[in-house]
Amino acid sequence: MNKESKTSVNREHFDLIIIGTGSGNSIITPEFDEWKIAIIEKGVFGGTCLNRGCIPSKMLVHTANVVNEIIDSEALGVDASVESIRWADIMDRVYKRIDPIAEGGESYRQHLPNVTVYKGHARFVGNKTLEVNSQELTAENIVIATGAKPFIPDIAGLNKANFHTSDSIMRISKFPESMTIIGGGYIATELAHVFSSLGSRVSLVARGQRLLKAQDKEISEKFTGVFRKQISLYLESEVQNVTTNEAGGVNVSFMSPAGLSSIESDILLVATGRTPTTDELNLDATDIAIGEEGYVVTNEQMSTTVPGVYALGDVTNPAQLKHTANAETRVISNNLIHPSSPVSIDLRPTPYAIFTRPQIASVGANEEELTAHGVEYIAGKGNYSEIAYGWAMEETDGFCKVLADPHTGNILGAHILGPHASTLIHQLVQAMKFGQTVHELSRGMLYVHPALNEVVEIALIHASEACY
Repeated sequence: MNKESKTSVNREHFDLIIIGTGSGNSIITPEFDEWKIAIIEKGVFGGTCLNRGCIPSKMLVHTANVVNEIIDSEALGVDASVESIRWADIMDRVYKRIDPIAEGGESYRQHLPNVTVYKGHARFVGNKTLEVNSQELTAENIVIATGAKPFIPDIAGLNKANFHTSDSIMRISKFPESMTIIGGGYIATELAHVFSSLGSRVSLVARGQRLLKAQDKEISEKFTGVFRKQISLYLESEVQNVTTNEAGGVNVSFMSPAGLSSIESDILLVATGRTPTTDELNLDATDIAIGEEGYVVTNEQMSTTVPGVYALGDVTNPAQLKHTANAETRVISNNLIHPSSPVSIDLRPTPYAIFTRPQIASVGANEEELTAHGVEYIAGKGNYSEIAYGWAMEETDGFCKVLADPHTGNILGAHILGPHASTLIHQLVQAMKFGQTVHELSRGMLYVHPALNEVVEIALIHASEACY
C-alpha cells in the first residue's frame, strides 16, 4: 500500500524535513548546505534534554548535592549549616544558561538560507507528506525526532487535580514545603532527591516492592534502603484517588499493605515513565510500522519501513537516553549524505546513570537477566569502604559489581552504586566495547592511589579470581 496525500493545495517540497529539534537538530552539518530543508518544532528548540530533562535536572542535582555535602560535613569534623535556599536564584542559574541556548539555536536555524523553520504540530497525511499549520510539506527524506512525553496513569480525580510532570516541575516559581511523588523509577527518584535535599518534605508512592526495580536487584535493594532515610516512602502501594484541597494543595489516597492511607501536600508530581509521541503523528496515514510499545520501528541504518523516512531518539529507542540519540543522529546524518555507503548503528554496550543520592551507573546485563537466560557468570564486588578514598568520604554504602564469563573473563555487565558512579562506569564500558577481560584490567594496568577507581579495581580482582 502506498499511502500518499491526495490534496495538493498550498504544498511545498523539500529535500529533507526534520520533525523535532532535540538531537534531530544536530543532523544538519555543512554537508547539507545545498539541501532545501524544513525543520518543524511545536515547542521550544532543543528538545527534552536541554529544556526540561537531563540538563536542567542535573544542574539541580548538583545544587542538591552541595547541600548534602554541607549537611554531612559534621562527620568530617566540620560544623556547617545551610542558612537558606534561594529558589529564585537557583532557577535563574539554570535557565539563564539554558534558555539562551534554545533561543540561539532557533535563531541560527531561522537565518540559514537553505532552512525553513515551521513552528507548529506536524502530522502525516501520507508516507512523505506532512501537514503543519494547514500547509502541506513533502520531502524526499523525512526524519522523525519527536521524542517522548510523560505517561499519565488513569487515576480517579487526577485529570481535575493540580499536578506536575517532569516537563513542568523544574519551572515552578515557588518552592514547595511538601511534595508527593507518584512513581518509583529514575525520574521520580532523581527529583525526590532534588526537592528533599533542598528542604521539601517529600513523600513517594510506588507500586513495586523496591525503587528502581529495573536495576540489578542488589543495587535496587541497597538503594531503596538508603533512600528510605531521605524521604517518606510508601511501597507496594496503589494510588486510588487524587483531589485538590481548598488551599490549592493535593490529597493523594492510596492502598498500601497497611490499608487505605492518604497524604496531603503542596504539590503533586506524577513521574510514572515516558511514552513515545507516535500517537501525535497520525502514522495510520502511512506505512511506517509501530512496535508493541508504541515506538517507531527502525533497522540498523535507522530507516523506518518507509524508504527515505528515518527515526531517532526517544520516539524509536526505549532506552530514552540522550547519548544513544546522539549516536543515532550521526548515523542518519551520514546515511542521508552517503546513501550508497550507509553505516549501521551499534549501541552496544549502552551505559546509563541515575543521578540520585546515592548515584547509580550500569552497563550490560544484571544478575537476574543472566540467570533468566541461563547464562553462566561469576561476580566480583568491591566496596567503597575498602578503599582509602572511601574512608576519606566516610562512604559505607557504595559498591561496584562486575559480572563476567567464568571461562573467558569477558565482562557481561557492571553496576556501581555510590559517589561518582557515572564517571567510574566508563572504564568498564570501554572494556566491554573493546573486549578487555577482567584479568587484563585487574592486573594489566596501574590504578592511581588513593582514588575512587580502586573500587573498580577491587571488583575486577575478585572477578578475575572467581574465573575457572
